[in-house]
Amino acid sequence: MATESNGAPLGAPALQDGTKSAPAPSNTPAVATSQEKLTPAQLKAKAKAEKAARRAQVKEARAAAASALPTAQAGGTGADAKGNKGKGKQDGQPGPGKGGQVQAHQSSVSGRRPSMPAVEKDARSGIPECFSHVPMAKRIQTSQAHKDVHPAVLAVGQQMATFGLKDSISRLQATMLAFRKVIESYETPKGNSLSRHFVPHVLNPQIEYLTECRPMCFAMGNAIRLLKAKVNKFDINTPEDEAKEELLEWIDYLLHERIALAEFVIARNAAQSINEGDTILTYGWHRLVEKTLIRAKKSGKTFGVTIIDDPYERGGQELAKRLRQVGIEVLYSPNLGGLRPKVAAASNVFLGGEAIFANGSLNAPSGTADVAMAAMNAGTKVIVLCETINFDRERVSVDALTYNEIDPERNTADNFRLLFDNTHDKYITGVITEFESGGGNSPAQAILALLRKQEDPLIA
Repeated sequence: MATESNGAPLGAPALQDGTKSAPAPSNTPAVATSQEKLTPAQLKAKAKAEKAARRAQVKEARAAAASALPTAQAGGTGADAKGNKGKGKQDGQPGPGKGGQVQAHQSSVSGRRPSMPAVEKDARSGIPECFSHVPMAKRIQTSQAHKDVHPAVLAVGQQMATFGLKDSISRLQATMLAFRKVIESYETPKGNSLSRHFVPHVLNPQIEYLTECRPMCFAMGNAIRLLKAKVNKFDINTPEDEAKEELLEWIDYLLHERIALAEFVIARNAAQSINEGDTILTYGWHRLVEKTLIRAKKSGKTFGVTIIDDPYERGGQELAKRLRQVGIEVLYSPNLGGLRPKVAAASNVFLGGEAIFANGSLNAPSGTADVAMAAMNAGTKVIVLCETINFDRERVSVDALTYNEIDPERNTADNFRLLFDNTHDKYITGVITEFESGGGNSPAQAILALLRKQEDPLIA
């Protein structure tokens, strides 16, 4: 028995009016453009076009799903009304039959809403328009990532999006180690050179993916800028093996000199500024502050520590446990309540930060600015511990809305939270870095001179 079908048989695509299109002639040649060798510029343009097309398709799909939702809800409401009244019948469906025949169509007239595909909720839908420019971390499906993104970079991006890698230095270390694997597996295509091909065709897709997962921190931005400058310094005739080996050595040097050695020097210099019987106040948890306090205790000094904790992150709880384990007397406060008398009783305030801008302002976890202002009003010194890889030599910041992030874990339709705040340089007594000029304690405004001193030999 023959059956009707609105679709076309295999091998013959159907037209909109139901007719079958003529099959393509068998002697049609293959697409010539796929066989032609494209230049690097054409490959780059093609990759950008494909990426733009993919993004457009995703946006169109989301817009279509969002527009279909109100229509479906309106249709369900109409069905509810008809079902409640129990009048008439829907078009295209038989009327009530005898016995159990009516049960076959009961769901369509009983007011039940038909099942609908789940529509992905926009995480930024509740954010006011005035904060729409502030970015927020998000998980990117690995299937949506660029085909050239290395598996090691995919793993780092997922960790950043879920805050498995949180502070700037841990994110920098993971990124550089992932880039190390990218360089090891890289092979220069025939007819190209590493100095011209690696950055636009290999490194940039990795950077774009990481930025989509979470906005890039300042330490990552500085390290990537230095890495690109290092690649661009290679001569076009430099052998690939030699260039790759030099890049791997440079990454190892960066991780050792700018992170490991910098932490050691900063902790040593800061510990020297702690005197016998002092009371050190800090906010939340920062690895440099922890290393400094433990080093000062191991040197034989007796002092106390007051920890004002971030009421959301609770990193100060772990810091208090570790300090008590080495014999340091700790006063722990779970929030900013009673801040004034605590900073007034402190000898020094030690703070860590995510970045220091060219105008000397500090980018740090939310709540840091409150502690710094209260300390300066009480006449207590505020010392910031920060590696120079976190210094931004080109940008300035005067508020917390220009360079910030929205906390994805605390973002609801009613409220949201910013991850960082901005502390003006007038509330900072000094900055301790890995440079030992003036005992390592330099004014916040001296950032540019420090950067010029240490970045030139690093690129060379």
